[in-house]
Amino acid sequence: MAETPRKKRGLGKALIVALVAIILVIGGRWYAYVAYADNPFDEVGIGLNSMMPGPIREKGCAMLKARFENRTLPPAGCGVNGNW
Repeated sequence: MAETPRKKRGLGKALIVALVAIILVIGGRWYAYVAYADNPFDEVGIGLNSMMPGPIREKGCAMLKARFENRTLPPAGCGVNGNW
């Protein structure tokens, strides 16, 4: 019976590591979109930005606006009536 608690702890640690890895990958892809994208209309980036919590989404839109405001319309989720 000494094996059961170890297996549960190992499984819990593996789930935490997997969750952190998923968050880092998704967060990294989101940041690459808002900070470095050549085109604000990247479908994956727009989707990720749309799924982010409000304050993070607003920060992403502000970063995109700073880079693309004078060149294009805002991407989906960042504008109101087609304006930044």
